[in-house]
Amino acid sequence: MNLTGHLLIGAQDVATSDGTMRALNPASNQLIGPEFALGGTLQVDQAATLADAAFDSYSHTSLAERAAFLDSIADNLDSVSTALAARAALETGLPQAQLEGEVGKSATQFRQFADVVRKGRFLQLAIDPAQPDRQPRPRMDHRLQKIAIGPVAIFGASNFPIFYSVAGGDTASALAAGAPVILKAHNAHPGASEIQARAIRNAVQKHGLHEGVFSMVRGSGNAIGEALVDHPLIKAVTFTGSEQGGMALYRRAQLRREPIPVFTEMASVNPTFILPDALAERGALIGDGFIERMLVNVGQACLRPALIIAVKGAGLEALRSAMIKRVGDAAARTMLTPAIQAAYVKGLVAQENVGASLVAVGGPGQADFDGRSALLEVDAQRFLSEPALAREVFGPSALLVTVDDETQLLEVARVLKGQLSAAMHLEHSDLELARRLLPILERRTGRIVVNAFAHPQEVTFATVHGGPFPATSDSRFSSVGMTSIERFLRPVAYQGFPDELLPEALRQDNPLRLTRSIDGDTPQHVL
Repeated sequence: MNLTGHLLIGAQDVATSDGTMRALNPASNQLIGPEFALGGTLQVDQAATLADAAFDSYSHTSLAERAAFLDSIADNLDSVSTALAARAALETGLPQAQLEGEVGKSATQFRQFADVVRKGRFLQLAIDPAQPDRQPRPRMDHRLQKIAIGPVAIFGASNFPIFYSVAGGDTASALAAGAPVILKAHNAHPGASEIQARAIRNAVQKHGLHEGVFSMVRGSGNAIGEALVDHPLIKAVTFTGSEQGGMALYRRAQLRREPIPVFTEMASVNPTFILPDALAERGALIGDGFIERMLVNVGQACLRPALIIAVKGAGLEALRSAMIKRVGDAAARTMLTPAIQAAYVKGLVAQENVGASLVAVGGPGQADFDGRSALLEVDAQRFLSEPALAREVFGPSALLVTVDDETQLLEVARVLKGQLSAAMHLEHSDLELARRLLPILERRTGRIVVNAFAHPQEVTFATVHGGPFPATSDSRFSSVGMTSIERFLRPVAYQGFPDELLPEALRQDNPLRLTRSIDGDTPQHVL
C-alpha cells in the first residue's frame, strides 16, 4: 500500500513545515520510509474547528446511518488487513499473523458498536409522562436521552498498534456515541496509523458525512498533545500509556478555563492470588499458565499478569519450578520501542535494588531492543515494606510474592493500589478465604477473574477494563467493551415539549421502536 506520510485533517492530506520523521523497525534498528509529516498547534486548530463544525450534523445522524458508517469502517479494515498487519509488523517487531488477528478484532469491535447503535439502548431513554391532575401542582412531561459530549481527542497507544490505536476501541465507541474524533497517532507506528486513518476517512466520505468527523494528527514531543488537551473545542480526552503521561494530561485538562474529562488507562500489575488448596492441587499448572500469559506481546500488554501471590506450603515449589522453567525456555523478543525496552531494564534493576531476588531469566537478546524474560521473588515482609515492588515493570517479567499464611495474604492485597484486573485461583475448599479476599479486591479493581488469568479479555457488554487510580483516572468507566460508549455521552432532559419537536427516539409513538423506561418502571422491550 502506498503511504504518503501526510496528516489527515478532515478531507485534506496535509504536509506541514513542522518537520518530518521516519518509522523505526525495532527488530533491525533501521529507519524505514516514507517521511511522515509532523504537525503542530495550527493543525490541531484546523482539525478541532472541523470537528466542531461536524458535531451538530454528525451527532444527529439517524441510528441506522451511524451504524452503517461503523460497518463500513469494519469492511475497510478487513480490506486492508494484510497490508496493515505487514506494515505494523515492520514498525513493532510483532508477528504479522498476530497483527492480522488484531485487525480482525478491531473490525469486529466496530461491528459490535454498530449493533449497539442500532438497538439504541445507549441513549438510556426515560419518560416521565405529564400528570396534569396531580396535587398540589401538576407535573409537566419530562423525557431524557443521552447525547454525545462533543468532539474528542484520542491518543493512540504504543502497545497494540491497531486495537488500541487509530482504529481502536476509543475511536469506535466515540464515533458510535456521535462524537467527532481527532486522533493523535503514536509515533511508534506511523505507517500503520495512516492505513487505519484512511480506512476511517474513506467511510466518512462514502456516507457523505461532514469531513470533520475524523482527523489524524501527529507531532514531535509533547506540544501537539498539549495543544489537543488545551483546545477549547475539545470536550473529552482518552489516553492509554504511562501514569506519568496520563496524569500530566489529566492535570492539564483540569486547569483549562473549561475543565474536561480525561479518561486514562495507566499502570496495573494485575495481581494473581493462589489460594492454598488450589496451590496444593495444581501449583505447577497455574505457574506454567501464569508465565505463558505474562509473556504475551513480550509482556507489553496492559492486562498481563505480573504479580503472583502464594502461601508457603504444599504446591509452592511446584509453582515456582514451573514458572522458572517457562521463563528459562522463553527466547528474548523484540520490544516495541527503544524507550520501552530501556524502561523495562531499568525497572528490573529497581526491583532488585529494593530486595527482590532474580530467580530465572530467559534466553539472551540477539538484537538491540530485545526483551529478556525474568522472574523475581520476594517474601511478603519485604513486599509490604517496599512500595516500589508493587509498581508496574512494563515488559516480560513477573514478581512472585510468598506469604506465610492467609492473614499475610490479605495484608498484601490491602496494600495494592488500583488495578485493571485481579485473579484468584481456588478450589471449593478455598471459598471461605476467597470470601474474605473478595471485598478487598472489589475496592481495588474493576474486574475479578476466578481460575483463569487476566489476559485475554473478551469485548462484550459485561466487559470492564478500568479500575481505581492509578489503573485509570476515573474508575466509573470502562475503556473496553460496549459500555465504554458511556464516556462520551451526557444526559439532556426535554420538559414540556410538543411531540413534533422532540428527538425522534422520545416521540410518543416510539417510531424507532426502541427500549424506553416509563415512569421508572422496568424498561419496555420492543421487538
